[in-house]
Amino acid sequence: MYIKNVERNNGTGLLDEIEGVIQGHRDGHGYVVRDDGEADIYLPPNEMRAVLHRDRVRARIVRHDRKGRPEGRVVEIVERPPHPIIGRLLHESGVWLVAPEDKRYGQDVLIPKGATGTAKPGQVVVVELTEPPSLYGQPVGRVKEVLGEIDDPGMEIEIAVRKYGVPHEFSEGCIAQARSLPDKVRPADRKKRVDLTDVPLVTIDGEDARDFDDAVYCEPAKVGRAKGWRLLVAIADVSHYVETGSAIDIDAYDRATSVYFPRRVIPMLPEKLSNGLCSLNPEVDRLCMVCDMLVTAGGDIHAYQFYPAVMYSHARMTYTEVAAILANTRGPEAIKRKNLVPHFLNLHDVFRALLKARNVRGAVDFETTETQIVCDENGRIEQIVPRTRNDAHKLIEEAMLAANVCAADFIQQGEHPGVYRVHEGPTPEKRELLRNYLKALGVGMTIGEDPKPGDFQKIAEATKDRPDSQQIHTMLLRSMQQAIYTPINSGHFGLAYDAYTHFTSPIRRYPDLLVHRVIKAILAGERYQLPVLPTPGEAHEKLARRLAGQGKTLHKAKKPPAPSREVQAWEAAGLHCSANERRADEASRDVEAWLKCKFMRDHLGEEYSGTVTAATSFGIFVTLDALYVEGLVHITELGGEYFKFDEARQELRGERTGIRYAIGTRLRVQVSRVDLDGRKIDFRLVREDEDFMARAMKDKGVAPRGEGVPVKASTKRAAKKAAAGKKAKSPLDTVKSVAKKAAAKARTVRKSRR
Repeated sequence: MYIKNVERNNGTGLLDEIEGVIQGHRDGHGYVVRDDGEADIYLPPNEMRAVLHRDRVRARIVRHDRKGRPEGRVVEIVERPPHPIIGRLLHESGVWLVAPEDKRYGQDVLIPKGATGTAKPGQVVVVELTEPPSLYGQPVGRVKEVLGEIDDPGMEIEIAVRKYGVPHEFSEGCIAQARSLPDKVRPADRKKRVDLTDVPLVTIDGEDARDFDDAVYCEPAKVGRAKGWRLLVAIADVSHYVETGSAIDIDAYDRATSVYFPRRVIPMLPEKLSNGLCSLNPEVDRLCMVCDMLVTAGGDIHAYQFYPAVMYSHARMTYTEVAAILANTRGPEAIKRKNLVPHFLNLHDVFRALLKARNVRGAVDFETTETQIVCDENGRIEQIVPRTRNDAHKLIEEAMLAANVCAADFIQQGEHPGVYRVHEGPTPEKRELLRNYLKALGVGMTIGEDPKPGDFQKIAEATKDRPDSQQIHTMLLRSMQQAIYTPINSGHFGLAYDAYTHFTSPIRRYPDLLVHRVIKAILAGERYQLPVLPTPGEAHEKLARRLAGQGKTLHKAKKPPAPSREVQAWEAAGLHCSANERRADEASRDVEAWLKCKFMRDHLGEEYSGTVTAATSFGIFVTLDALYVEGLVHITELGGEYFKFDEARQELRGERTGIRYAIGTRLRVQVSRVDLDGRKIDFRLVREDEDFMARAMKDKGVAPRGEGVPVKASTKRAAKKAAAGKKAKSPLDTVKSVAKKAAAKARTVRKSRR
């Protein structure tokens, strides 16, 4: 589809056509997110009339604004993804239309009278477009599905799964195959497996966990002549039941991951597997893949082996219970699990050794506050509470890391293609930004051109007692890239591993299932063939586009000059899993944001203390102490002066008062506005900080406007001394200065018009 009248160029000349994905904006304008990674091209509202959010287009740059940012015109719509539009059905002045829930679409969809189906005004519906938008007409569609009323429990999840294209219904073939699976381990399944049913393996998970991927056991062992431990990590053997290319496998690959929402999970596998046959439930036999390790007193993995086994979980433990036992081996929890207490102590001992090795490696380990949303029976937020990480959490984390490292090493040693979990160091741009930031804050340490994880950890340790430590640690984290799945191993920067993969969660992550299959193939002396996927180039291109459309930076690892078709297929699989991991995260965040907005509507006008968690050119984001909810204080709410964004310091600074708003600044705010459709919460400053402003202004020898705030004599003297040697302006000088500025401004306006 071509857009007419693209020749208008205001005399600036058209550049080459540039391909990219439309990123709509709720205010009517939009951007073309370029495939080449260069700066987004701004599209004014009139250019957005004939296109939709997420369209793939070709565009031309026709001018640059005063800041050098490109503005463009759409030349051609290359592809319009068949994604449905979700919104509320409205009946206004005899016309039916749907107002999209995602405001980035920018236009309401007209619905012909006979195309509303059974939907009623006000209901949330799914719309299929029948006519695209044009320069002079709105898009037209028909109601494809009625989701219900906006206030129905769980509606936010129904919207999110469709909005982000999350597969939420299993195919008939998948359901039929799941029904045909056995309910328990059969005698034939036990063949060629190690019997570990007498080993007291246990699962340790959160209170609300429903599927159990992993079980652990530890006992003292000699490593040579020195003290050490034997650590067993048993992982559910999903690959035994989910065969390559089967109906269940196709659905699992399509989902690539389970998606977690408050009060609901959309699993990667049918419930028969995820909560039954493949879940390491207590006191039943289960098939598993085991990573059996010998760990030294220094926390190094001296030796390991993988093998299929049959296990029997001796207890389903929670983090809270295990932490209580480790804190008091004679307490009620310990008495209840008396036979298992020695094994928990062994696990704690090996954890401390692994932690010691982690510190020697210099792995990044910043303490951050994670929150958990607690909902009532109707799905409404009751409270948001911080998740506390105790030694039991850390113990399981270190055991899983150890098994994952062994899996990556095993695949490398077997010289078999697979997927690694790769996390590269910061990009040159992020390195420079971080260096400038650390310098601006007077931190006496920095990072070089080839930083190591230990460099970040040393900075975190050195600054942990500073009042702005939270601010510094946040910036350290933000300077890092996102981890991805790829067959090209570049190591894991954050964890300081040369090779790392995911082996421990095959129930909820498809890459882990692939890793299990590769390990089994190596053990059998065979070569694993990926299931039939779209043509590698095709899949890679489509998924790369999806990531680009989400504004994500693709992995740019050094690749071999001519990767084989097999490596290309693994690249496509890794990119697919990475893209769907992002999709799941975005859907989860969308639901959480909706719930938080709904929650905060009951708190409009209330005041809270909070901390600045981000500073931008348009305002500051503040997270409330009591509620753990983030909102925006727009720059217009900061006071009647000009605020300048300092990128190096990541702060907004008032030119007249010198007031600074940076990450970590403490404030008191009032909830002023909640936009449920836009998932946005706005705060305004409570002017309890007037004393702070007055002090800042006194330091500069300035009294706030309209207020007769007295200035100390010493401050006055300092101001006079600073102004010494400067000639005072007469009234005539002032008038001349104003006239000169006005003339200069007029010249600038005339130039821009030309």
